[in-house]
Amino acid sequence: QVQLVESGGGLVQPGGSLRLSCAASGSIFSIKLMAWYRQAPGKERELVAFSGASTYYADSVKGRFTISRDNAKNTVYLQMNSLKPEDTAVYYCKAQISSSRYFDAMDYWGKGTLVTVSS
Repeated sequence: QVQLVESGGGLVQPGGSLRLSCAASGSIFSIKLMAWYRQAPGKERELVAFSGASTYYADSVKGRFTISRDNAKNTVYLQMNSLKPEDTAVYYCKAQISSSRYFDAMDYWGKGTLVTVSS
């Protein structure tokens, strides 16, 4: 099996920074893509950024957030700068992982980490 564990969330003032981490472990043959989603209270989960064959950012975070990966550690990071109250959400990590060369990649999700931006 595969597990994703996020860390790095917390309370930060507007204009501040946080760095989220998500480490994948378990039966991993290859990781096709790693992504960050977020879900604010009362809203649907939305894609924030992904890193795979290409890199994508939602318009709302372009220029403020940076996604990066450490493939040796099976870890993805999200550096969040110039945080705004509207960035408050539970941030989830998702990865597309193959456990064997014989099987297609499957989606795995972490349990989320809460980011609160407030003065």
